[in-house]
Amino acid sequence: MSDETRFYEEGFFEQFERQPRPEFARQLHERLKLEEHVESELIVASESRLIQSEPTDKPAIIHHLSIVESILRTRDEFFAEIREGIGLRQKVASMLVSSAVFLAFSGAVLGAGSQSYPVPQMLSSAFKLPILFLITLIICTPSLYFFNLLFQSRQTIWQAVALIMTAVTTTSVLLVSFAPIMLFFLTAAGDYNFLKLLTVAVYGISGVMGILFLRQGMAASVDADNPDGREARRAIFMGWIVLYAFVGIQMAWTLRPFIGAPNSGFEIIRTGTRTNFYENIIDSATDFFNGD
Repeated sequence: MSDETRFYEEGFFEQFERQPRPEFARQLHERLKLEEHVESELIVASESRLIQSEPTDKPAIIHHLSIVESILRTRDEFFAEIREGIGLRQKVASMLVSSAVFLAFSGAVLGAGSQSYPVPQMLSSAFKLPILFLITLIICTPSLYFFNLLFQSRQTIWQAVALIMTAVTTTSVLLVSFAPIMLFFLTAAGDYNFLKLLTVAVYGISGVMGILFLRQGMAASVDADNPDGREARRAIFMGWIVLYAFVGIQMAWTLRPFIGAPNSGFEIIRTGTRTNFYENIIDSATDFFNGD
């Protein structure tokens, strides 16, 4: 059917027959241009769906790791999809796999700093570091979800998990980016106190950046335009960040060692020490600056 016939059937010409010819021609041109734009958008969307539905030759692990690019490069679209509930389980699964791989690699780098038993310590740390983040996630996620639910949150449990996994995945990627620096100092520097302080600094910076990504995700979440209980949810989120940090630190202390103390035997889990993480770091900083 031609455009002219279609416009006659829709009453387009009758609607504008009394208007001046230049005005009529302008509106006719605008309508044709709009319909061409809509048609082209539909074609692009259809082609995009066809491409996504086509089988890929990429290995499964590569497919999971590719989600990192979506988080870092197109975070606005990624958070919008979480907001709309698009592919949440697939996203969570891919982030779990990718973060586990990156954290295992980072743990192996830490273990390489062991002077006495590097290979066993690399394997042990590569296994324990993903477990540390997974247990922290399991402990902390329900508190954030249910407390937000008390204050009129519209977020589902899968949306909450996806947003928190965004923080974990971002943290794990940044730890991998620090790996060459860490490996250099772990293998070249002999001061155990310096290595501990460097590890705390690197993991602290990476964790803070992950939390910033989580904050961006929460700002773009389904509750962003929900005024009911908004201030309470913000306060809960800030308190939850502190809880998340404390749980993560305590889990790291419980699952130590990750580097392995010099002149000591290989241990999967160290027991028998009465100090805590904070005392140990203060003592290490004091010894390092005093040259002990």
